[in-house]
Amino acid sequence: MSQSLAKIVIHVVYGTKNREPFLEKSIRAKLYAYTVGILDTLNCITIAINGVEDHLHLLVILSKNITVSKMLEEIKKGTSRWLKTQGNNFNGFSWQSGYGAFSVSESQIPKVIEYINNQEQHHQKISFQDELRALLKKHHIEFNEQYLWS
Repeated sequence: MSQSLAKIVIHVVYGTKNREPFLEKSIRAKLYAYTVGILDTLNCITIAINGVEDHLHLLVILSKNITVSKMLEEIKKGTSRWLKTQGNNFNGFSWQSGYGAFSVSESQIPKVIEYINNQEQHHQKISFQDELRALLKKHHIEFNEQYLWS
């Protein structure tokens, strides 16, 4: 094949360091827009983005020219720097070092969009920790609880 073609859809979840509730509702829309801008520069297509006080969910079509880890590095670096310019209450802001990334089949995209869009309602019933554990188990990803939250 003379051309490289790919459509890799991933659901990414990442949190604030120590799950600190930095992402107050008043800043989220701006943070999401800033994140989408970073993804655009990386040639990744944002399908959905949403979150709550201590973590974000993204549904993204990954560019064929970037790895998941490089994409997250650029997002975290850029948004962290930007958030620190949004007021003194963000001076100590930091993302946790890790993330969860899960492949999504074409048929499941609508369900994942709905799941991401309903984060506030979802987290009235379940914590971020329990949510991430459930996602890891659903995708058969082994993890060590000791290192999951650093």
